Amino acid sequence: MLQISNLYKTFNANTINEKQVLNGVNLQLTPGDFVTIIGGNGAGKSTMLNMIAGVHFPDEGSLVLDGIDITLLPEYVRAQYLGRVFQDPMMGTAADMEIEENLALAYRRGKKRGFRWGITKEEKELYVEKLKTLDLGLETRLTSKVGLLSGGQRQALTLLMATLQKPKLLLLDEHTAALDPKTAGKVLELTDQIIRANSLTALMVTHNMKNAIQYGNRLIMMHQGKIIYDVAGEEKKNLQVTDLLSKFEIASGEEFANDRMILS
Repeated sequence: MLQISNLYKTFNANTINEKQVLNGVNLQLTPGDFVTIIGGNGAGKSTMLNMIAGVHFPDEGSLVLDGIDITLLPEYVRAQYLGRVFQDPMMGTAADMEIEENLALAYRRGKKRGFRWGITKEEKELYVEKLKTLDLGLETRLTSKVGLLSGGQRQALTLLMATLQKPKLLLLDEHTAALDPKTAGKVLELTDQIIRANSLTALMVTHNMKNAIQYGNRLIMMHQGKIIYDVAGEEKKNLQVTDLLSKFEIASGEEFANDRMILS
């Protein structure tokens, strides 16, 4: 479903602020893979997701999504293939629009648009059905402005919008990091439920090692722009946080120094 080959990216090249963020990344995902990504600050996790989404273009390397070479495709063209949920709950929705209007925008992603009724009766029924799966009571608030929702409700809505038209790949960039622990747990459960129900292929960046172990069928660890550890199946299920710290030190030759991830 996704083939990343020899990906390199350097920001501010040939200046005093030069920073090599990706240093020959190779990654292959099969359909249905739910991969969690961990690593310290500056490891290249979010940059890799931004590269897949088309926010940045690589200096070298290629990206192939379901047989389509997307390496140089602009971000708006890739949007028809990808679903994405950001760390900031405010980024995935339009605050001044109603819940049903936000869903209608997501439902029409990649489709032709013309002069017709904005939201049909059939669509409203679909939105109610989908919102019920979130178990947040939003199905009775279709005409409420999204700006009135809590951060957790908005992030759950964004997740639903990102998967309303089944994407070839779902990108989750620390999408629970800005939420309180209880709400974050709820959104993660919804994430897992939606991915399983729709047999989605997904990449999830997280700073929480326990979540990285608990969710998904595969885990990769990044350091200095490279993938230094890749584990799946039963071996992943049996991991402990201490195992990850040990694997990091063996693979990188350094001690893990990200307090945020260790405390999480």
